Amino acid sequence: MSEKKSEGRFMIKRSGFPSKGEIVIGTVTRVMDFGAFVSLDEYENKEGMVHISEVAPGWIKDIRDYVKKGQKVVCKVLDINPKRGHIDLSIKDVNERQRREKLQEWKSELRAFKWLEIAGEKARVSREELEKIGKKLMKKYDSIYAVFEDVAYEGYEVIAKITGEELAKQIAELAREHIKPSKVKVRGYFELKSFAGDGVERIKKALSVVSKFAKDDVGIEVEYVGAPKYRIVIESEDYKTAETVLKKVVDEVIKTMRKLGGEANFIREAV
Repeated sequence: MSEKKSEGRFMIKRSGFPSKGEIVIGTVTRVMDFGAFVSLDEYENKEGMVHISEVAPGWIKDIRDYVKKGQKVVCKVLDINPKRGHIDLSIKDVNERQRREKLQEWKSELRAFKWLEIAGEKARVSREELEKIGKKLMKKYDSIYAVFEDVAYEGYEVIAKITGEELAKQIAELAREHIKPSKVKVRGYFELKSFAGDGVERIKKALSVVSKFAKDDVGIEVEYVGAPKYRIVIESEDYKTAETVLKKVVDEVIKTMRKLGGEANFIREAV
């Protein structure tokens, strides 16, 4: 993978070769009487060839009626020969659904490259370092857009070890702004203590009040982390609702625990 700076655009390309049967996107670089050469947009320094017989169904009199230099095309990988550097492609073997999905996937990836670049600038990460981080992220997620999707759902912590905390937080901010997940999560954990003989039962009673805040559009999970910690995760369709419910739950649990003669504290986990 490498950084591409043409037209000022930040991109990360895959190293190696595509897989046989893979649907790829590329740009026509040369058109010959026998076929067209296509530079693979997603791969570093890789060019494939579409034989005239693989451009469209039926007999083709003039290939230039179907493909032109600079044209964006979606192709299926028919065969690869890494030793010789050959990649055989087909345009006609790609159906309309595959073509639309690939184009949409590529548009999303281009947007994600831009978001990553913006996040890098805000976190003051150099392009060289951002490229290295991007390579690591793509090894884990396969695409940069998938990184933003995961962060939008799960929070910046899922990538912090790879990117560093500051860059992860900037990515999370952009993910929340541009990607609207069907569900979002907010989380934190209670520190609950009771020195009474029935202290465990009192803690359970304090946590039981959580259930009354669960609704059809709000899911709440409580899990034991290890004394005295109990994690709570609230899932909702938007952050505003999740944050509102979290505040109510925290206030109620702390109030109940203290009323029962125990100690209560809440520590928020960043999203």
